[in-house]
Amino acid sequence: MKREYHKWYSHNLERDMELLIFGYSGAKVLFFPPRMGRFYDYENWKVIAALEPKISNGDLQLFCVDSIDLESFYNSFKHPGYRIYRHIQYEKYVLEEVLPLANLINRNKNIISAGCSLGAYHAVNVAMRHPHLFCKVVGMSGRYDLTESKGYFNDLLSGFHNDFVYFNMPNQFLKNIEDPDLIQKLNKMDIILAIGKEDSFLQSNYTLSNILNEKGISHQFYEWDKEAHKARYWRKMVGLYF
Repeated sequence: MKREYHKWYSHNLERDMELLIFGYSGAKVLFFPPRMGRFYDYENWKVIAALEPKISNGDLQLFCVDSIDLESFYNSFKHPGYRIYRHIQYEKYVLEEVLPLANLINRNKNIISAGCSLGAYHAVNVAMRHPHLFCKVVGMSGRYDLTESKGYFNDLLSGFHNDFVYFNMPNQFLKNIEDPDLIQKLNKMDIILAIGKEDSFLQSNYTLSNILNEKGISHQFYEWDKEAHKARYWRKMVGLYF
């Protein structure tokens, strides 16, 4: 299986960023790591190995991006306004630096956004905000409103709210969209949500699914046994949903 390591200085983030690429052709997958995760986690956890047949056959090419969660949502030392600002910079890095690299390397027009845990939030958020760029989005064990507290998981914006927060929380901005063109673009995407029935984020997934149903946006929702919020489950999910 072809594997490439890339590192460059991001002008959007003003720091070095790294990523791993697996495969040589096929649909391009932007794969976001879990909460406070790194670009190599899925490889270490054998999630990439679970996709080896599809990668080696040229069906998929994975771009495993790094996260800056410790500088954005999990940066408790910074004001929440800075946290969401840093997240917006991260999205710009993905759209203006990672995607152009992917398109330069691979001319396949199909781009998939995917992730697990907080990576699912990143994947779903960027796809819902820019549906014209993606043919598919897969959110596994995700949380789609980071301002809600649930169990051990706190509001990551500490009660702070503004337009930037609103337009980066899928369960907030999607319920108010009315633009038929945007709804049509969302409806063209293959949207897959998967969550464990004992996962703390189960209700967040139900909320998103209900919003999509209300807007007439087709999607697939899968509820797994137990919590299913671990790498051994994600290895099975990617084989089914990618």
